[in-house]
Amino acid sequence: MLRLTAFVLLVLLGMGHAFAGSKLAGQFDYYVLALSWSPSWCALEGDARGADQCDERHDYGFTLHGLWPQYDQGWPSFCQTSQAAPSRQMTAAMVDIMGSSGLAWHQWDKHGRCSGLSAADYYAAARTAYGQVSRPEVFRKLLKPLSFPATVVEDAFLKANPGLAPNMVAVTCKRGHFQEVRICLGKDLKPRNCGQDVSRDCQQRVVFPPVR
Repeated sequence: MLRLTAFVLLVLLGMGHAFAGSKLAGQFDYYVLALSWSPSWCALEGDARGADQCDERHDYGFTLHGLWPQYDQGWPSFCQTSQAAPSRQMTAAMVDIMGSSGLAWHQWDKHGRCSGLSAADYYAAARTAYGQVSRPEVFRKLLKPLSFPATVVEDAFLKANPGLAPNMVAVTCKRGHFQEVRICLGKDLKPRNCGQDVSRDCQQRVVFPPVR
């Protein structure tokens, strides 16, 4: 029994080292650029929180949820890094595309650490990735909530971005609402195929709220 216990401990220690090693900053295969439809987030969560992002004086459409380091299977998070945390000025500077400085901080803490980049360079990469994707204007012209298959949004992104192929893009939904578009990019921020755990699309009909 003692030998068995010692063996189990050694196995667990080995797994722990392997897990820690897999979370070292800069060790990943590609990025996922996540673009959220802000009106859906507000309807499902933001309004209940009284989030400033959802105030009618804003007109957020597709906002940057994050730029996520990804493995071909799975993803790292909260990695060990020697890079300094972002300043308040850095996170505040991301509000125009992310909706809140709190989200900018959380994305650095959970995902940016794993990039191996400094906070400034991570935010710069995220802004570059966001800026190089054409977001179809048709969705900003909606005047009332509509219901349609989530893949309609994917098709619109593919049409607006000729460099993207279907296996580079996925769409997600949450509680009957359209949630976000996820686009897979290499470390050079050029489009690439998604891994199987990213490429699963939402196939159902969803509510798509208009910009406020």
